[in-house]
Amino acid sequence: MTEHSVNHRPDADVKADVEEELDWTPGLDVAAIGVAVEDGVVTLTGQVDNHTERVQAAKAALRVAGVRGLAEELDVRSPSARTDAEIASDVRAALDADASVPSDTIDVQVRDRIVTLTGSAHWHFQRLAAVRDAERVASVQFVLDRVELTPRPSAPDTAERIRHAFVRHAELDADRIDVAVVGTIVTLTGHARTWAERRQAEIAAWRSPHVTEVDDRIVVDE
Repeated sequence: MTEHSVNHRPDADVKADVEEELDWTPGLDVAAIGVAVEDGVVTLTGQVDNHTERVQAAKAALRVAGVRGLAEELDVRSPSARTDAEIASDVRAALDADASVPSDTIDVQVRDRIVTLTGSAHWHFQRLAAVRDAERVASVQFVLDRVELTPRPSAPDTAERIRHAFVRHAELDADRIDVAVVGTIVTLTGHARTWAERRQAEIAAWRSPHVTEVDDRIVVDE
């Protein structure tokens, strides 16, 4: 690895802050999670009880200043010999019970405790809700999101409306983020102060009714 630049925090400081942020996150068994940092890139290892905890641990690490990348290598414990069929049945029931999920257009497949969601949804938030429902099911190791958004018309003012959304958002520095739109595909470039700010920009772009894909190329200045 190259030496740290003057703008990068020491790996030891980043590691200590990631460990503290994990400890600060409710529901995580931090004793079972290992943290390593090299040149600002964090690696999480160990075990968690479910996929939701796995996601929360990754989000916690990315909230820490100085984190330049993340390798998430956590495994989900399997407390019982649950079959893929049982997991699929529980995921199906979870999707059907969620009013925000168009469960009639989303299919569920499970193999080796890995859930694959396919089909279609009208909105990105519906797709996210389906993934989160699946993540909460016991013994799920990972969720693959293959759900596509239904085709929608483009609009000539999509980029302008997304930029206005950035300006309205208190957590975003709109002057540092650029928006380009081709058809219904949005490309975000520029710079963000944190991974959380980068994520908020992506979420704001997804809220447009004329977007089917967001290519997030924003660089985090850490």
